[in-house]
Amino acid sequence: MSLYFALASLAILMVMGLLVDGGGALNAANRATSIAQEAARAAGQQLDPAQAIEGSAITIDPDAAVGAAQDYLAAAGVQGSVQITDGGRRLAVTVNDSYQTYFAQFVGASTISVTGTATAHLQTQAGG
Repeated sequence: MSLYFALASLAILMVMGLLVDGGGALNAANRATSIAQEAARAAGQQLDPAQAIEGSAITIDPDAAVGAAQDYLAAAGVQGSVQITDGGRRLAVTVNDSYQTYFAQFVGASTISVTGTATAHLQTQAGG
């Protein structure tokens, strides 16, 4: 009876660890994606005023956009990257973060790496 109890207790602890650490990792991944979305939004608001005023194009100011996204990431306490493509009309933000485990550290996994990504595409309205 005590061997059964020991094995059942071990199995219950393993399931608890999977639930706690798995849920925590999913939560951390959702947080990383949310931060990436907000950083992309902040970067997408950094328009190139010279081109917009003269009416030649509405594009993102690359330096200001990268700076705004990196400032947002730094304020959130995460590392990430910003990539501007499509002639300054599209940007992508990738956030790299980690989750500190509670139960998985007993089997050698003290952290779980998570990544969140978001893209923003600058839209203009036809006719003004």
